[in-house]
Amino acid sequence: MIDRSHNLSISRQAKALGVSRSSVYYLPKPASRQELALMRRLDELHLHYPYAGSRMLQRL
Repeated sequence: MIDRSHNLSISRQAKALGVSRSSVYYLPKPASRQELALMRRLDELHLHYPYAGSRMLQRL
């Protein structure tokens, strides 16, 4: 997508692709163990109660 070694500047490459320069430099932060455990628990609850929406899952 963005080639840092290309003759065209990063700004111009981003503009040509229609993305902001900040998104070119963005590095996502990895999820913490606590967040992963919470997501795993929500997945388990959703599998056990597939009809439950966010409000019901919040009360479980």
